[in-house]
Amino acid sequence: MDFVQSLDPSKLVLAETVLSFAVSPFAAPPYNLAIFLFGTYVQENTEAVHSLQTFTGLLGASTILDVVWMLNNDQNGFVKLLTVVILLLKIPTFLAFGISLRQRGTSFGGLGGADLSGPTVWSMPGGFTSSGREGYQTVDEERPSHTSRPPVPAPPLSNTHSAAPGAYQTA
Repeated sequence: MDFVQSLDPSKLVLAETVLSFAVSPFAAPPYNLAIFLFGTYVQENTEAVHSLQTFTGLLGASTILDVVWMLNNDQNGFVKLLTVVILLLKIPTFLAFGISLRQRGTSFGGLGGADLSGPTVWSMPGGFTSSGREGYQTVDEERPSHTSRPPVPAPPLSNTHSAAPGAYQTA
């Protein structure tokens, strides 16, 4: 694991992005370039823990898809070599991003015993949640009865400016 911890995830993703771009015009897995472009964004964004989890999952799944894709498609020698290099680089990249997830205080997709009913990314407008937050009333909550005050009468308007009927008056 010391070897994986010494790897730089941003350099790995950059190398795989360049290799995926180089083989994209040929018979190569078309999803690799998109995954690695997403990985370059995720690596730079330090607050996007959920996106980092998504990228790590896509990276692991695409490793399996690469093997299936290479079995079903024919490639010429050089492109096949680059595709195998990309496939082999995905393994340490997956491990490096897994360690990066752990350093950011989370695990990969609930495999570490994470609570799946944790905080949500968004909340319903009007407070339609089970917690009834910040003064919003939930659907099941009873409304408190407020004592009604009589309306306060408006101050009398001075009639110093005469205006035409229907025109605005200044106070």
